[in-house]
Amino acid sequence: MSVRTLPLLFLNLGGEMLYILDQRLRAQNIPADKARKVMNDITSTMFNKKFLGELFKPQELYSKKALRTVYDRLAHASIMRLNQGSMDKLYDLMTMAFKYQVLLCPRPKDVLLVTFNHLDAIKDFIRDSPLIVKQVDETFQKLIEVYGCLSAGEFQLIRQTLLIFFQDMHIRVSIFLKDKVQNSNGRFVLPTSGPVPWGTDVPGLIRMFNNKGEEVKRVEFKYGGNYVSAKSEGSFDLYGDRGLTLGTNMYSMSQPVETHVSEAPKNLPLNTSKASPAPNPLAKEELNFLARLMGGMEIKKTSGPEPGFRLNLFTTDEEEEHAALTRPEELSYQVINIQAAQDQQRNEELSRIMGEFEVHDQPPQNTSKGDDLLAMMDEL
Repeated sequence: MSVRTLPLLFLNLGGEMLYILDQRLRAQNIPADKARKVMNDITSTMFNKKFLGELFKPQELYSKKALRTVYDRLAHASIMRLNQGSMDKLYDLMTMAFKYQVLLCPRPKDVLLVTFNHLDAIKDFIRDSPLIVKQVDETFQKLIEVYGCLSAGEFQLIRQTLLIFFQDMHIRVSIFLKDKVQNSNGRFVLPTSGPVPWGTDVPGLIRMFNNKGEEVKRVEFKYGGNYVSAKSEGSFDLYGDRGLTLGTNMYSMSQPVETHVSEAPKNLPLNTSKASPAPNPLAKEELNFLARLMGGMEIKKTSGPEPGFRLNLFTTDEEEEHAALTRPEELSYQVINIQAAQDQQRNEELSRIMGEFEVHDQPPQNTSKGDDLLAMMDEL
């Protein structure tokens, strides 16, 4: 397992979340000023400098439940609210989209280009807020600094860690089913055509050499695909052509996107069964760091001159309620709601953090909301 995977997972899933929210805000005709505020508040929280400084420290991935809790709180970092059914659908779309992108990366290092595509699009969302754009640019520089010197083997380990995280997720997504890149069981269809990884040859030729290193024979074979050479490597700089479309906004054209939970084949055992009776040695640490997040997370108040609103990721409220009620237990992350104030006597350090992040009236431009997520990082 790579200890450099968490920042890439967090940023790419966050990018997918912003894509989906932007599409739904437009689809529901939310006033432009409110939609812009939601996008700016969430982005500012995601890219808080102190929080990302902790995020980039080498560490293991969070559990699925812990990561889901982070995005649940992040999605509510502004005046927008999501019901349980819509939050479930949002997280399903985020995870399946990034899983597909990781699977299709021509080479492991390209997961960094996928991340850059997400960040390029995020900068376009908040282009009228220079302070937040600066936060994203600083994250770009951090990514280049941390990942620019990694070897191909280290990127392969990162990709493997991501695929292990996603391996039990098989949610059917309408846009993938329509494009025939996903089967009815929720598993993706890998293409047998397109560009090969940068720096590699198109398959179909075997070259043989003698003990002096001289080529002595060539044999061609049919490889059953339609591959072409990559046109360019893609830019790993702050600006430039990334050379691939993975990680760009597939919701840029307004269209309804549905999700469906896939049933496991009857002849295969479920890998997502109920909790094992064996205790999880990391459970206490995970609960502690979630408590620190809950104590510091800043949630926008919806009272006053700027009331909040509810966003629905379904066509109707009835569909949303039905989805929440029929969601299988193994996919119900049951986001933890921790009242950190109850632990003041037991944990003086937690009390201090809560005091530092106490919610007051918000200034017009606040780029420090991400400090609320920072407390979550300390325990892992």
